[in-house]
Amino acid sequence: MILVGVLTDTYTLTNGVKIPKVGFGTWQIPDGQVAYNAVSNALKLGYRHIDTARAYGNEASVGRAIRESDVDRSEVFVTSKLPGAIKTFDGALDEFNKTMAALDMDYLDLYLIHAPWPWDAIGSEHDKGNQEVWRAFEKIYQSGRVKAIGVSNFNVHDLDNLAKISKIAPMVDQIQYYVGFTEPKIVNRAQAQGVLIEAYSPLATGDLLHNAQIKALADKYQVSVPQLALRFCLENGVLPLPKATGEAHIKANTQLDFTISPEDMTTLNQLPDTAPEHFHNPTQG
Repeated sequence: MILVGVLTDTYTLTNGVKIPKVGFGTWQIPDGQVAYNAVSNALKLGYRHIDTARAYGNEASVGRAIRESDVDRSEVFVTSKLPGAIKTFDGALDEFNKTMAALDMDYLDLYLIHAPWPWDAIGSEHDKGNQEVWRAFEKIYQSGRVKAIGVSNFNVHDLDNLAKISKIAPMVDQIQYYVGFTEPKIVNRAQAQGVLIEAYSPLATGDLLHNAQIKALADKYQVSVPQLALRFCLENGVLPLPKATGEAHIKANTQLDFTISPEDMTTLNQLPDTAPEHFHNPTQG
């Protein structure tokens, strides 16, 4: 079976919004010409889903690349994220306005709480703060300035915490996810509630590239290890966010029009951590 147009195929969020099945991640891509060129090339090569964040420091260049591309804004799904350190209602509204000014856009397609804790205090408890921020997100969503809202790095407890007060449930949870680190607790909880899982670092920031078992399977399908790892996410109903800066790598990551057999998916889903030395965020709880 040959799949066509994987970059423009979509998942449907709980509110009916369509989101392209593969996103272009911009984490660790520096602001300026590097980010501008990377996003410009991604759009040129067919990506229609661009993911950035306030914390990445590159929203201005990402926004300019989108605005100056030949692709109409309405055809590009744009995500950004609220810094994890912001845990107040007013602070969330203020940061959202800063994001919109940096991107220089009228609306966002998806806005996420970047983390349930500040990045300098990973794992700390901020239940009331996250509830306050979610109330702000609901206000932003109801204003029409974002088409969908969600979270990132949230575990089961964090989602349950929002459920206590939310009028609108998160539509997405973007988590660390790659072959051998598929976070089944939060994935099962999210998917049971219709929350789409997005996979950041789907290649474990490159750390799984030398895994012998994955390489052998990639050779079987005559694809690269990154291509197999990204297709693995799609086969599991997860949205991968590969990142690259060179045009050749950006293009290679678009070539995902193949399927992995059920038997090989079983093998991949049963593999132990394929990048055990990689940093792991604590969203398994």
